[in-house]
Amino acid sequence: MNLSEKLNAIDSYPFHMPGHKRNSDFQIPCAEIDITEINGFDNLHNPTEMLADMQKDLAEIYGFKKSIISVNGSTCCILAAVSALCRKGDKIIIARNCHKSVYNACFINNLDVVYIEPEYDYEFGVYTRINQSTVDEAVKGNPDACAVVITSPTYEGFISRINCPIPLIIDAAHGAHFGLCDYLPKKQEADIVIQSLHKTLPALTQTAVVHINNEKYYYQVKKYMDIFESSSPSYVLLSSVDRCIDFLKNRKSFFERYKTLLEDFYSKAERLNNLKLLKNDDKSRIVVMSNSISGVELADILRSKYNIEAEGATLNYIILISTVCDTAEGFKRLYNALSETDRQEGSFTPYCKKPSIPEKIFNSYDINCGNPCDLNNCIDKISAEYVFAYPPGIPIIVPGEKISKATVEEINGLIVNGVNIISDSSLLPNKILVY
Repeated sequence: MNLSEKLNAIDSYPFHMPGHKRNSDFQIPCAEIDITEINGFDNLHNPTEMLADMQKDLAEIYGFKKSIISVNGSTCCILAAVSALCRKGDKIIIARNCHKSVYNACFINNLDVVYIEPEYDYEFGVYTRINQSTVDEAVKGNPDACAVVITSPTYEGFISRINCPIPLIIDAAHGAHFGLCDYLPKKQEADIVIQSLHKTLPALTQTAVVHINNEKYYYQVKKYMDIFESSSPSYVLLSSVDRCIDFLKNRKSFFERYKTLLEDFYSKAERLNNLKLLKNDDKSRIVVMSNSISGVELADILRSKYNIEAEGATLNYIILISTVCDTAEGFKRLYNALSETDRQEGSFTPYCKKPSIPEKIFNSYDINCGNPCDLNNCIDKISAEYVFAYPPGIPIIVPGEKISKATVEEINGLIVNGVNIISDSSLLPNKILVY
């Protein structure tokens, strides 16, 4: 009996956590399978039975040496991976378009960060792939670096395939569907690869997995997973991982249907005129730009007129995540909405200037306090917090960096155009913390 089946068969009376006691009178969703580490249900922090089998299954399905399940998302895995490979004060090389969780891992470990930049698409205004030569140059110039961290695939679906002579961590949170069928990208190869099951597969939010391909790092990663992950892992989430694994073992027909739906959508999308689709590396990630309206406006139209919620909206484009769980009706609704919106009149000039990396004055961990300052008066001051568009959570400016006029103009421009810009202090849109 697997975990899901066993949870559904529970009939003991719970004189244990959680406090809802699986009592249906309180109408708490999923309470009937929400338990703690009772006898016979294994322990994620010391798995020896069904949870250990689930991790072995994931490693086998994806082709890695070891896999560890996370119910605290890819964020937990990233914190653990970076902490496992680096010591306090080490130097680390990271891609500038990494998720904020990578920056947080660097912050809590007092790491000296060296940035590498991916290539840039000036038509859409988006980072794309990291060149092998860029990594080689950074590693050669920083022989004392403890690791390299990159994001692949990116939020927009670009993939970097690189080799690295020092430990390589790949944040592949958006790539859990890679390697599962022949028409989708092959899996990522690195010492440590992190995937969010919930982003592109049938699994509940917060479910993720960290794959370890270099076994000498396994016990350190496991140690830090136990530190960063909740000591009360949700069995509701673990049950969804179990169901996801069952799906992966029997995935062929589902992915065949998905291939047909994707091919049909893209063949129709060729008829669009004012709407352009980004040519990325992952066809499941649909990125759309309009010649007449902004990405924010396009997302608003899809939401208000067609009841379609996009994954994210930037100033220039929207991001639509398709997965094997999408239906023919869903794709039909999307194409019809895009086809009608394709005739939208207007004149929009995208902002596609390549972001400049602000000057680093201090390491981020040197900045542990700050004072509120009017955004328009903080030019040449030192940021004391992260400012980023969410989604995807890639920092525009990092604590310890000098705030330039261009950065202020970029932040103001994004806010004015309706892009969701946030900061640690939540003082925006008017103020940010400076050092």
